[in-house]
Amino acid sequence: MGDSDLSRVVVAGGTGLVGRALVKALLAQDAEVVVITRHPGSTVLPAGARAQGWDRLAEALEGSDAVFNLAGEGIADRRWSPRRKKALLESRVGTTEDLVEGLRACGHRPAVLVNASAIGYYGAQDDTPVSELTPAGKGFLPEVCMAWEAAALPARDLGVRVVLPRIGVVLAREGGALPKMALPVRMFLGSRLGSGHQGLSWIHRHDLVSLFLEAARNPAWEGPCNATAPEPVSQETFIRALAKRLHRPLLPVPGFLTDAALRLLLGEMGRDLLLRGAYVHPMKAEAQGFAFRYPTPEEALENLL
Repeated sequence: MGDSDLSRVVVAGGTGLVGRALVKALLAQDAEVVVITRHPGSTVLPAGARAQGWDRLAEALEGSDAVFNLAGEGIADRRWSPRRKKALLESRVGTTEDLVEGLRACGHRPAVLVNASAIGYYGAQDDTPVSELTPAGKGFLPEVCMAWEAAALPARDLGVRVVLPRIGVVLAREGGALPKMALPVRMFLGSRLGSGHQGLSWIHRHDLVSLFLEAARNPAWEGPCNATAPEPVSQETFIRALAKRLHRPLLPVPGFLTDAALRLLLGEMGRDLLLRGAYVHPMKAEAQGFAFRYPTPEEALENLL
C-alpha cells in the first residue's frame, strides 16, 4: 500500500482545534478514521470517526496507512508555572514516545507519521528570515520542540517516514489565537504589543490541514517543514490588518506599557508567545509546490471574519 493511500488513518489529538478539522477532512475523503483519546467513552466525534483509548494503541495502528500526532496540552491555556511547563513537555514527548512504541509493536505499520511540532523551535529571531535550516533557539519553547521532534524520529528506524510540521499561529473562527486577538479590537481596545516589530508567523487552519494531508500522501515530504503561510508579518502589521477588517481604530499605547503589562500578567508565557517572535518561511512546502489558499493576512481575515 503506497503513501498516497489514506483509506485508514489514526489521529492522536483529534479533538483539538486542528485535529477536529483534520478528522472532518479525512472523513470527507472517505477515509476510515480512528481517534486516539484518553476518554474514548465520552469523546464526541463526527459521524464516521471512531474513538479508541491509548491502551489499545497498537491495535489501532495495525494496518493503518498514516498516523497524525497532534496530542499535547494547549501551550497558551494558562500561565507557565514550573508544574505547567512540565505538563506541556510531558504531554507532547510522552504521547509521541507511546506512539513510536505502538508502531514498534505493529506487524503492518503505517507508511508515515506526521508528528506536529511548532515554530517555537526557533525561539526569538528578531528580523532574520527563518527557514528549516535555521538552528534551534534557546529557552523553554525550543527545548520542548527539540524533545518533541526527537521523540518521533526513532520511527524512522521502523521503516516509517516521519514528517515534522513546525506549526505557526493557527487562525480559525472557532478558537485558538484569532478570537483572543479580535476581542480587544472589537471593544476598541486593540493596540500593538511591545515594539510591535516581533514576527508573527501564522497559517489559516484550512491550509494547515491541506498541508498535513499533502505531507502524508507525498513521499517527498520528510523531516522538519515549516507549516506557516508564505507571508509572515510583524505583530503590528497583523493587528492593523485585523483592525481594518473589523472597522476599528487602534489605541496609540506606548510599547513599554503593553510590554510591562504582559510580563506582569503572563510572565514568561507573555514574553515568549506575545512579545517575541520570528519571521518563519515555508521553504520546503513551497519547494514541493504546495499552494496556499490564504497566503496573506488580509485574505485569511477576509475569510474568517
